[in-house]
Amino acid sequence: MKTLPVGNAPCSWGTLEHQDTSKQVPYDRMLDELVETGYTGTELGDWGYMPIDPDALKNELAKRNHLVMLGAFVPVALKNPAAHETGLATAVKTARLIAAVATNQSPFLVLSDDNGTDPARTHLAGRVPASVGLSKDEWKTFADGADRIAQAVYDETGLRTVFHHHCAGYVETPEEIATLLDLTDPERLGLVFDTGHYYHGTGREDVDLVAALDRFKERIWYIHLKDIDPKIAHRSREEAWDYFTGMRHGVYCELGKGCVDFPALLRWLAAHDYKGYALVEQDVLPGMGTPKESAQRNRDYLRSIEGNFA
Repeated sequence: MKTLPVGNAPCSWGTLEHQDTSKQVPYDRMLDELVETGYTGTELGDWGYMPIDPDALKNELAKRNHLVMLGAFVPVALKNPAAHETGLATAVKTARLIAAVATNQSPFLVLSDDNGTDPARTHLAGRVPASVGLSKDEWKTFADGADRIAQAVYDETGLRTVFHHHCAGYVETPEEIATLLDLTDPERLGLVFDTGHYYHGTGREDVDLVAALDRFKERIWYIHLKDIDPKIAHRSREEAWDYFTGMRHGVYCELGKGCVDFPALLRWLAAHDYKGYALVEQDVLPGMGTPKESAQRNRDYLRSIEGNFA
């Protein structure tokens, strides 16, 4: 039976940008637990969380059953043209590191807005009205910055870049995703489709996931698996929570316990001959939950439905 290769990410252990690093799980323990719970790939996490020397990082991956490096998340405040040069340099530096440890699967540079740093968008996560999006000029600045970074990453490392739509950033809603893709180079910038962020970004729970996948199918190069608790998501809108308040209440729950239709996702991936990894991201804040136990339950759930991918 054909099986979907599955990885997990440091954010599932509470390693998230802009958060208190004193409560982070050390990278070596995170990697040990990731392998022990049945995953064969990971992402880099924040710069400096894992070793930044290529040989040291390669050794850490190799001694854990040759764990595959799948990608690295790089947030850039693309609305602000003054942030583009620094963002480009960070993206290229990061891409060089993950390219140096690549094995049988070429990793992706995962580009995103600098989510959670703009108070207005952070406050509106999960309930963004069309009236508060970027202006035409701001969209051009944003898209041009994304294209420049993706081209530079490709020129310097040969790696492809995928954009991560994300709540609490300026590419959250389905229409914002569509606008960014319309304005950027389809040869250089793809999409990492994140199930939980997509559901949350629609502002509803009764999402037609297959229709969403079909809409963006030409640009989906990579998949992030995230679930969302419909009751908590609904409450976050009703009570006007910001993004991080929703996370503290557990809006991103374990896989199979929320409203994302993962069996339909697996069937769609199989029908479209998807050959890459899927990466579990159960975003939790530092010190929250029981990461290893959750990682095990998430892996067990995916095994229970993998017949849909056969």
